[in-house]
Amino acid sequence: MSQPQESQSESNRRGFLQAGSAVVAGAATLGTLPISRAAHTFSSDEIKIGLIGCGGRGTGAAQQALDTYSETNRVKLTAVADPFDFRIEQALKGMGKYEGKVDVANSTFVGVNAYKQLLESDVDLVILTTPPGFRPMHFEAAINAGKHVFMEKPVAVDAPGVRRVLAANKIAKEKKLAVAVGLQRRHESGYQATIQQLKDGAIGDIILTRAYWNGDGVWNRERTPEQSELEYQINNWYYFNWLSGDHITEQHIHNLDVINWLMDGPPETAQGQGGRQVRTGKGTGQIYDHHMVEYTYKNGVRMVSQCRHIPGCWSTVDEYAHGSKGWCHIGAGKIYDRNNKVIWEAPRNENGWAKEHFDLFAAIRNGEIPNEGDYGAYSTMTSVMGRIATYTGKVVTWEQCLNSEISLANTDAIESFSSEAPLQPDENGLYWVPTPGRDTDLVV
Repeated sequence: MSQPQESQSESNRRGFLQAGSAVVAGAATLGTLPISRAAHTFSSDEIKIGLIGCGGRGTGAAQQALDTYSETNRVKLTAVADPFDFRIEQALKGMGKYEGKVDVANSTFVGVNAYKQLLESDVDLVILTTPPGFRPMHFEAAINAGKHVFMEKPVAVDAPGVRRVLAANKIAKEKKLAVAVGLQRRHESGYQATIQQLKDGAIGDIILTRAYWNGDGVWNRERTPEQSELEYQINNWYYFNWLSGDHITEQHIHNLDVINWLMDGPPETAQGQGGRQVRTGKGTGQIYDHHMVEYTYKNGVRMVSQCRHIPGCWSTVDEYAHGSKGWCHIGAGKIYDRNNKVIWEAPRNENGWAKEHFDLFAAIRNGEIPNEGDYGAYSTMTSVMGRIATYTGKVVTWEQCLNSEISLANTDAIESFSSEAPLQPDENGLYWVPTPGRDTDLVV
């Protein structure tokens, strides 16, 4: 449960419910926008990459893309954009070993809306790795600009954002633009072989699945006196729902996606509980530090989902399936019979973060148009559905959550760091935190 001593501003709550209605309108008009450039296959041409979001994950994704370089796959980073100039400096410093593969001298863009300038450049493919709250807006703009896309997970933080991504992805298919999503387990041969074994009946009828992302937590960035409220929140983005979606969405999506993959689609219902036990101070924003959700799929199979950010507790990141003839440790790629004897073992997994980029560029070179946008959106929505269940304390349905009109922020209205932050602290410097049993209308 949420800590009772934290102030719960009703005005902030109303802002949570009302902010960002323009997001829905933006998705509705996407289909009428012109195609600005023709999608094409590259053969031996150089593929120019643009990076939007130069933090740690963005730097890593750009490096992994550049690592695909070969005589038959010439790639170059030619443009970068980020709200913070120091992040661009850090990212480029980390790419010092890629001599001849990075040339952004005339294409370095700084600011909240720097992505617009980058998309006007001649890049062929963009990597989207800003805080997830901006992902629907950036993805829509990239597709409208005729760019191939690699975007990190999650692809949104709320239902309107998910629907905006789905609408943009439909246009991507029509334009024949490649779309990859950073759910790298789907590119690892060990996971692929294990999921196929389970689908082929290796443990009989699946009865129960389990998914975990339990750890100590993540970084925290202190507020500085010169920062505006918006600048502080974007810099410390993990702790604000409109930017991260809470850690059930930002991290646990990986494990939820594996079970969706196994179940051939998202769950139908969810119920759960969660709260804040150690995240109680001003620097911890509004996200929970633990969630536990029971999802039910259309075939009646349940998933027990658990994620936690509390030091000193049991830590694990993994997935399991239990069947009528045995059980499977999916993450380890091992299948056991009912006597707990290993009867099958998958090949060792490759580095999925690298493999997803190799697969993307190989497909583009072959004239294929891979598209992972839909399942990326559905797994994102599965995580949002779980968050809604823990925040409200209610049983919620897939249709109810996917059709929710609650948008956490209108990112289209953010022009600079002087813009008003979608969430404001109360008079004590604390942020509104949903309370189960009280805030039961957060899904409507």
